[in-house]
Amino acid sequence: MNIIENKTFDDERALYGSDGIVLKNCRFDGPADGESALKESSNIEADGCFFNLRYPFWHDNNLTVRNSEMTEACRAALWYSRNVTLLGTRLHGIKAVRECRGVTIENCDIVSPEFGWSASGISVKSSAAESEYFLMRAEDISFSNVTFKGKYSFQYIKNAVLENCRLDTKDAFWHAQNVTVKNSVIRGEYLAWYSDGLTLVNCKIIGTQPFCYCKNLKLIDCEMQDADLCFEKSDVTASVTTPVISIKNPYSGSITVPSVGEIILDDPCAKAEIIIKKNTKSCA
Repeated sequence: MNIIENKTFDDERALYGSDGIVLKNCRFDGPADGESALKESSNIEADGCFFNLRYPFWHDNNLTVRNSEMTEACRAALWYSRNVTLLGTRLHGIKAVRECRGVTIENCDIVSPEFGWSASGISVKSSAAESEYFLMRAEDISFSNVTFKGKYSFQYIKNAVLENCRLDTKDAFWHAQNVTVKNSVIRGEYLAWYSDGLTLVNCKIIGTQPFCYCKNLKLIDCEMQDADLCFEKSDVTASVTTPVISIKNPYSGSITVPSVGEIILDDPCAKAEIIIKKNTKSCA
C-alpha cells in the first residue's frame, strides 16, 4: 500500500483510478475546487482526512474511511461504490450515499438529506443520523443502536432489521416490505402506511394515525402513546400493552388492547376482532 500523508488536493480527479493507497491526515480542499478526487479507485484507506469537495468516492471498490470529515460542501460523496466501511466519520453533505453495495457504518454522525437511496447491504451501528427521505428504496438493512431524526424515512425499503433504535420521524416506513423493529422507540405521525410485512416487537410507538392500509402487520407486546385512528383498513395481528385513543376500521386479524377510548366501525369491510383484555397482576 502506498502511503500519502499530510497532503492537500484540490485538482479535478486528483487521485483518479488509484489502487492500493492509504491517505493519512490529507485534505481535499482548495481554490481549484476539483471534483471526483478518487473516482474509479480500489483498495483505498483514508484516516483522519478532510473532504470539502464534491463527489470524492464514485465507482470505488474496497474503501475504508476512518475518523474523517465530509463537510456540507462534500456533496454526493459515495455513489455506485462497493464494500465500503465508514468508521467514526462525519458525513454532512447532501446525498452522501447512493446506490452503494455492502456498506458498514459505525460510530458515525450523519447529517445528510436524501441519504442512502437505493443502497443495499447497509449496516449502521452506534450512530446518529438526521435526514429527509432517509434510505429511500434501500434493501437488506441492519440497524443497531441508532438515533434518527427527520422526515419521510425508510420509505419503500425491503428486508430490514432495526434493534435498540430511537426514531423521531414523520411518515416513516411507507410502502416498506419485510421489516422487523425490536426494542425501539418510534415517534412520528402516520407511521408505516401501505407497508407489507412489518413486525414490531417490544416497541414504543408515539403519534397520530399509525398503521393504516397495512398488510401482514404484527405488533408484539408494544406500547402506543397519543395513538388515535389506528389500523385503518389494515390486516393486523397486534398485542398492545397500553390504552389506545381510538381504533378505526381495521380490515382483518385481531387487536388486543387493555382499553380503547373509541372504536370506529363505519366501513362494512372492517372485520378485525378487537379484544379488550385488561392487564392483571397477581398478588403474592
